[in-house]
Amino acid sequence: MENTMSGMKRLIGAVLALLLSGTLAAAQTASNAASFPNRPIRIVVPFPAGGPTDILSRIVAQRMSEDWGQPIVIENRPGANTNIGAQMVARAAPDGYTLLSAMDTTMVMNPASGASMPYDPFKDFAPVTLLAKNTSLLTVRAADGPKTVKELIARGKASEKKLSYGAGITITRLAGYQFARMAGFEVVLIPYKGSSEVVHGLLSGSVDFIVDGVASSLPLIQSGKFRALAKLNNRPLPSLPDLQPLSQAAGLPHLGEMSSWIGLVAPAGTPPAVVEKIRAEVARIYADPVIADKLAKVGISAVSSTPAEFDQFYRGEAALWTKVFKDSPLKLH
Repeated sequence: MENTMSGMKRLIGAVLALLLSGTLAAAQTASNAASFPNRPIRIVVPFPAGGPTDILSRIVAQRMSEDWGQPIVIENRPGANTNIGAQMVARAAPDGYTLLSAMDTTMVMNPASGASMPYDPFKDFAPVTLLAKNTSLLTVRAADGPKTVKELIARGKASEKKLSYGAGITITRLAGYQFARMAGFEVVLIPYKGSSEVVHGLLSGSVDFIVDGVASSLPLIQSGKFRALAKLNNRPLPSLPDLQPLSQAAGLPHLGEMSSWIGLVAPAGTPPAVVEKIRAEVARIYADPVIADKLAKVGISAVSSTPAEFDQFYRGEAALWTKVFKDSPLKLH
């Protein structure tokens, strides 16, 4: 009987200790969330500086730093089709102090294409918010490039050698191929690591045309060195209000939307209260018309969401693009 009582006491003690440790852990988590952030935050951008993801991240980071009184450091980690930056964040401490500006390439295209990845986009990250839906452009050099999409198509069909195009992410690489295939001419893809390299490739004459986001090309379009022939979606583009959608400009009704998006994710296991604090800050930043106007002028459509909405969005995108890759002969890795 004495042994039984002693065993019961030990069991009760163990249960109480477990409950106490859980209570203390919960209290510590709540305390950490309440004091967040109390040191610098790092936002990893898996592209070189100068592209749409980098520009957006820096605009958001600057306002975050002002609001929170903490340095928000942008760390560019390009390479391996965003795998290097993504892996770094996936392995970081889940405390909200390391975040990833993730594009569709990271969360959707890499898994959809069957590429080997050192991370799992569906298990290794906590979605925070959608950040933007970009507009991609079909662009040529103004000095020697065609004046319309139809003229580009005619050149492609008449040329003895294949026209070359530059693109830096999976969706724009795929878009260039799909456009040429639908238009009836062959192309050669020249892959780049990011928008700054894509723009330089067109500027130097290394490629005949590019498919890329607005932000990096816009200054060259406005200065007259580049000519934008079409945009790859039907959304309004305040910086180039008269630019037609590609399907309309090319007379190809079967070309759908082929533009990219950007979202913010944290390592899996980041406390929901911390995730919510970051999400709320992004929503607050976007509510400022000055920020919205600054982003619109570089062709970035600011969009925020709840973590659940973002999670549902990119999982749906993954299912869609998995089918596209399955049906396409194009190999991008």
